[in-house]
Amino acid sequence: MPSTCVVGLQWGDEAKGKIVDLLCDRHDAVVRYQGGANAGHTVVVDGTTYKLSLIPTGILRPGITAVIGNGVVIHPPALLAEVERLSGQGVDFKGRLLISDRAHVILPYHLAEERLTEESSSTADHLGTTRRGIGPCYKDKVGRVHGVRVGDLYHPERFRSHVARIVEYKNRLLTAMLPDYTPLDGPTVADEYLGYGEKLRDYVADTTAWLHHAIESGKSLMFEGAQGSLLDVDHGSYPYVTSSNSSAAGIAAGSGVPTRHINRWIGIVKAYCTRVGGGPFPTEQDNPVGERIRQVGREYGTVTGRPRRCGWFDAVATRHGARVSGATEVAVMLLDVLSGHESIQVAVAYEDKHGKRVTDFPADLDDLAECRPVYKTLPGWSEDLTKARSWNELPATAKSYIEFLATELKVPVSIVSVGPDRRQTIHVT
Repeated sequence: MPSTCVVGLQWGDEAKGKIVDLLCDRHDAVVRYQGGANAGHTVVVDGTTYKLSLIPTGILRPGITAVIGNGVVIHPPALLAEVERLSGQGVDFKGRLLISDRAHVILPYHLAEERLTEESSSTADHLGTTRRGIGPCYKDKVGRVHGVRVGDLYHPERFRSHVARIVEYKNRLLTAMLPDYTPLDGPTVADEYLGYGEKLRDYVADTTAWLHHAIESGKSLMFEGAQGSLLDVDHGSYPYVTSSNSSAAGIAAGSGVPTRHINRWIGIVKAYCTRVGGGPFPTEQDNPVGERIRQVGREYGTVTGRPRRCGWFDAVATRHGARVSGATEVAVMLLDVLSGHESIQVAVAYEDKHGKRVTDFPADLDDLAECRPVYKTLPGWSEDLTKARSWNELPATAKSYIEFLATELKVPVSIVSVGPDRRQTIHVT
């Protein structure tokens, strides 16, 4: 059966959750393959708003299995709180949530380490982390010595011994570096996390094996990315990136499923651009235009509530995201937010400090920071798009804008969103 990847092509927050929710009923399972509780997906169903962070969006559809893959880092209390909150909204988890026993675990010292990392950088250059311990957990994972996996929670004696050694080391480090740090007690941490393990026991499985058995039995999978391709640790605007491969490049490593099993690659973009935290943002509009986009689009973080930086659509950066993630089609989200602009600009190229035209996304941070966008100005529209339900109901200028984006990205647009509800979705004909 066909399987699908849904991945953001910009700096995250592209409204991927809506498209996953819209299309996942054609699949048997939805898989998260990277990131942690820093991700935030908001889905509106019949007027009810659901906020998801660690749990795949597919959990909102009856009969679909939600899989948290090995590439995700998990903070157990955050995950349990999310399960409790969604259960209170009527979401059924019984037999429908699987957590990889290979996924790594965020522990209390990771949160302190992230604060240390942020505070050691210059004020102007904060990486914009959510301070949820995700980066330090990934660091321990690749460092191998201090990593803790979900499966370790079910070997109590080994876990206690391992945590005791880690906590002793982390206490020495953090006491020296953070004056207000309160040392952790190893046995207390171990008891707390073993308790979380018992609460999660029914969900934990070898998800890699489960996914391969699902494929062999003809089931269809959907892979749900978190953050966006421009935040990919290898292919994004480094170092202002996340700690994992947030492009489609992370699928195989983060789930154990080779990408040859995926047939459809949907890249998600906003009709404009946003980003959170520091780092170059060539099309940023730190002016009334940007503020208008922020207010109309409610551009505040789902997880943190932080205001997002807003700007015009950047075709250079987004095209890079589409290339890296292998998008074969694009969904343009939040088109309705641009209603009321007399004209709309799209960056079709950059001009570097020497006046040379640049059409590929620069790898070097300083080079990117010195680039100036070369804009193409397109006519805007005044109509309210939120009631449109078909391509022909959109104004001609809005359709021309979508067609222009497809040309610049060199990828066809298949879906246009004009509001948060499932029904406010247009399939392009």
